[in-house]
Amino acid sequence: MDELTTREAAERLGVKPETLYAYVSRGLLSSRRAPGGRGSRFDAREVDALARRHRRPHAPVAAAEDGGAPAGTPVRTGITLIERDRYFFRGVDATALAAAYGYEEVADWLWTGRLTPGIRFTAPPELLAAATAAVAALPAHAGPVDRLRAAAVAAAAADPLRFDLADDAVRATARGLVATMATALPLAGGAHGADAPVAHRLWARLTALPPDTGSVRCLDTALTLLIDHDLAASTFATRVAASARAHPYAVVTTGLGALDGPLHGAASGLAHRMLAEALARGSAAAVVSDHLRAGRRVPGLGHRLYPGEDPRAETLFGLLDGIPRAAPALAAAREVAEITARHVSVRPNVDLALAVLSVAADMPAEAGETVFAVARTAGWVAHALEEYAERPLRMRPSGRYTGPPPAQPLP
Repeated sequence: MDELTTREAAERLGVKPETLYAYVSRGLLSSRRAPGGRGSRFDAREVDALARRHRRPHAPVAAAEDGGAPAGTPVRTGITLIERDRYFFRGVDATALAAAYGYEEVADWLWTGRLTPGIRFTAPPELLAAATAAVAALPAHAGPVDRLRAAAVAAAAADPLRFDLADDAVRATARGLVATMATALPLAGGAHGADAPVAHRLWARLTALPPDTGSVRCLDTALTLLIDHDLAASTFATRVAASARAHPYAVVTTGLGALDGPLHGAASGLAHRMLAEALARGSAAAVVSDHLRAGRRVPGLGHRLYPGEDPRAETLFGLLDGIPRAAPALAAAREVAEITARHVSVRPNVDLALAVLSVAADMPAEAGETVFAVARTAGWVAHALEEYAERPLRMRPSGRYTGPPPAQPLP
């Protein structure tokens, strides 16, 4: 076997030695200790294959002033289709995928087109250390998206490979980032194994209750169902960032920024508080009445893309029905839906299902937002991979000017 020294391998790839070792830590290269323990040796064929994969042909970059697609141009995507109260990941029913496979398996399949049973995402130690320190430095009142965004930014700063947009490098980055985001959050309950699935890691950070099989399975299913949902606001924002060739960490923080708005990621928290109040007062009817009297929408009901049943909610309610400690919250949710349906034809959506899970597991009101953000990270990366293959800076709509006419006098 033709072998290269660290210096030779780094020169052949055109990178610094520390970047070379980062490739090794992400599983993009293998190495062995040199005889006598002085340095490492690399397989020349493996190095050359990596170099070829990373020589991606780039389309010409449009000028920033006039580049981009015309306003209203549809975004091509092969990730999610929503139709007739069902949705599909790459042509496969998403609820069936969630029933058959775990979050990491479906996320990796969405990125690669290959299913790897039992795959686990692991957090690179240097990234996890930086992310954990950043999250710990935040004030106690910081919200879940604040923590996840801090973790992603810190991980990016610690990663010398963040600007590598070759497909295999982006996928490796994504696996490490998802695991880092889920693990950098402060523990609320017991510890778990280093190779624990993302759902187990999140459970230990969202509740002090010991995990049971049914509840963790429900959490893992929720993560899988929420991976993507076509071009939601946060997903469209991530595609714009990827079109400008932002690295994967920046793409994800862009999505988190859009998710932090009250109209996108916070809905499950409102539903959680409503259910908690209904249980405390012993009446969902009184809580629904208060919402309507105040002119507020009843949270957790209705979805503009599903005239009928939200398939994500339907799947999660089916699992929650088999968890004994979820029974009171589930009954309250059904009562809310029945009372509201007397006046308007709306059905439960995924936010209400997440609220039942978070109330039943004694999680904070923001738990659903955390689950949503971690889950959707996989979808954002899938959209970034699609966008990296398109012409750069193509997503630039035209503005319609509504200001004063030109040739105004100086103020």
